[in-house]
Amino acid sequence: MKKLNFLFLLVFAGCISFVAPNKKQYISFKTPKEFNDFLNRKAGAFPLISAHRGGPMPGFPENAIETFENATQIQPVIIEFDVALSKDSVLVIMHDNKLDRTTTGTGEIGSYTYAELKKLNLKDNESKVTEFKIPTLDEVLNWGKNKVIFTIDVKRGVPFAKIVDAVRRTKSETNAIVITYNANQAAEVHHLAPDLMISASARKIEDIERLNEVGVPNDKIVAFTGTAAADKSVYEYLHAKGITCILGTMGNLDRSAKANPNQKVYEKLLANGVDIISTDELVLAGEQFDSYRNANKLKLKNLTLK
Repeated sequence: MKKLNFLFLLVFAGCISFVAPNKKQYISFKTPKEFNDFLNRKAGAFPLISAHRGGPMPGFPENAIETFENATQIQPVIIEFDVALSKDSVLVIMHDNKLDRTTTGTGEIGSYTYAELKKLNLKDNESKVTEFKIPTLDEVLNWGKNKVIFTIDVKRGVPFAKIVDAVRRTKSETNAIVITYNANQAAEVHHLAPDLMISASARKIEDIERLNEVGVPNDKIVAFTGTAAADKSVYEYLHAKGITCILGTMGNLDRSAKANPNQKVYEKLLANGVDIISTDELVLAGEQFDSYRNANKLKLKNLTLK
């Protein structure tokens, strides 16, 4: 009987370990300066994945807080998400102009009040309806404190001033980066909030020089270098300026990495000088990021497991 009980306990323990969820990997910075220093490459290299639209996968729709939380069980992440305006000017998280693809609603998001949007449910990328709701920007920023880094993608027609106000209101200066698409937008955000970090398009050296000309200093720039790998010299130039660089692999590079996992596409990109990769392949990229970090003995003091 004792032997049977012992075997039962072993099986039971095995079942527990099998179903137990992964620990959440949270990133936190105590002060805006500590956050800036990390992005200014003063705290040692530690490459990160930016989960495009939060890392959607079956059962987890894009741009949902529940999806963001799920991503932290896979990797310490940067969460890229999209901000739109409701009819009554509430900042909500949504990529498309229309609701049809990602929610149980139809039509333009701007034709719905926030009260009406709250009645809708989000759908995952396989069109399965979930129990999850469209969150507001404030809800997302409050959730993400001491958990993730954010890159905030501002959709057309959304004033940058409203984004800055939300960052201030939620005290998210320690983990929020505002995405811009040209030098004039970057200059506008820097004028509104000189202390905030800005993701700015910088595919070549001249783009950084243009940003400097309009008053955006290097220590506030995170360079988005496009969706094709740049020459190593571009990354070396950015690093010499203390600028972290992001490469977007959404599209061709993700497809290539998925079709040819043995080629270690993400590891090669990291070795070429990329600091952050924005991807739709969170799990596959995560495996290669872990391999690269382990091989190079890279650690992040701001990382905790929960």
